[in-house]
Amino acid sequence: MFHNRTDAARRLAERLKTHAGAEAVILGLPRGGVVLGAEVARLLSLPFDIIVTRKVGAPDNPEYALCAVDEKGDTLCDDAAADFERDWLVTEMAREREEAARRLALYRGTRRAIPLRGKTAVIVDDGVATGLTMRLAVTKARKEGAARIIAAVPIAPPEAIALLQKEADEVVVLEHPRMFRGAVSAHYAHFPEVRDAEVLKLMHGAPAL
Repeated sequence: MFHNRTDAARRLAERLKTHAGAEAVILGLPRGGVVLGAEVARLLSLPFDIIVTRKVGAPDNPEYALCAVDEKGDTLCDDAAADFERDWLVTEMAREREEAARRLALYRGTRRAIPLRGKTAVIVDDGVATGLTMRLAVTKARKEGAARIIAAVPIAPPEAIALLQKEADEVVVLEHPRMFRGAVSAHYAHFPEVRDAEVLKLMHGAPAL
């Protein structure tokens, strides 16, 4: 159990400290992953940026990701997505793509994206459930030329870890996957919603190139 996202970030930074001083970039998945990522970057004195993907949740359970989409429209879907009406799914993917684009434009602002080519990309989130948004982020970082990709989260279930291990070069998880309680929030004593204003504040104070 983590007290809050800052507590989780500090523990994650301890596990990642061998990467301090290396050609590494910390990438936070908005919104919760930005809280952890910015703190990890600060503690390790590494540059920080965001990588944006959005989940398309099931209509009867919005927390369960059927697909993940980015601002360019690239998608990754679970097999369960085939059980849902195609028109509904296409509409939801378009809506989440627009939200991904909005977040990227707002959070990064005039700040230039940090080039990933030849570097180690450490992608951080506050936890993984299905793993789709993290897996799509790994794909994005790979397309941008990252030489090595590390997926780093405080908690994830075994099945998501197994899929990530096939796609990322390394997966760092703090709590034992058999302890997964079905929701990321269940592993935090304090897990408030992260709003745009908090992300913007963290982005303005984050180390860059």
